[in-house]
Amino acid sequence: MQRTAPRLTRILACAAVPVMLVVTGCSSDSGDGGSGAAGSKDKGSASVSASATPSPSQTTKTVEAAKFAKLPAACKAVVAKTTASLVPKAKTKNGTPAVSSDLGSRSGCSWNGLDDKGVKGSQYRWLDISFYRYESDAALGSGQERAQENLAKELAKIEQTPGAKKVRTAAATGIGDEAKSVAYELRKTNEDFVYGSIVARTGNVLVLLSYNGAGYAGAPTPSDKTVMSGAVKAAKEAVAAVAAANK
Repeated sequence: MQRTAPRLTRILACAAVPVMLVVTGCSSDSGDGGSGAAGSKDKGSASVSASATPSPSQTTKTVEAAKFAKLPAACKAVVAKTTASLVPKAKTKNGTPAVSSDLGSRSGCSWNGLDDKGVKGSQYRWLDISFYRYESDAALGSGQERAQENLAKELAKIEQTPGAKKVRTAAATGIGDEAKSVAYELRKTNEDFVYGSIVARTGNVLVLLSYNGAGYAGAPTPSDKTVMSGAVKAAKEAVAAVAAANK
């Protein structure tokens, strides 16, 4: 009887507090060594463990930080000497910047021109470069992962260019973290154009470069090798410009 009264007092006190407090502070009677007390203690421990484990919605996913915070000035990403050799008679020597509402995330520049050689015909050249920078996002992945995913998408778009013939895709070594080259031919304005495209990733930045040309008025069509080597040279400079802009 001397033990029963104190125990009854404790039970009544526990009944008056919230359930969580009952679990942590009133799961057993330290004076009772029976199996019933042990069973209550086990249940209490399980409840505490369950409540301490965050639900998936409460867990914050951490992602790798984006490598690059800036993009280079697109029209200066390829040096003037290179653009002059690839597009000898560019209408705008310093390039025409692409329209962008957010130059920190996307930018571009292009050069085009017709080199008129009189009775020997004319050579047309066009060079275009675009930059896309991706931020790290807990819901979408790291900037590097997002750039990698979009590399695959942009590559597929180029390979599926309407009217493209003799499409050839290959790995482009020595350009950023990963790169692919796509060579193809396209008939337009009654002339045969030769294209060399590069899709490259450096960190969380995607670089898209296209270089193409055609011969007019009897001038020869530029060779695949000439066009692709020009595209690769310009792409390497563009990728290097990304790193330089973030020093």
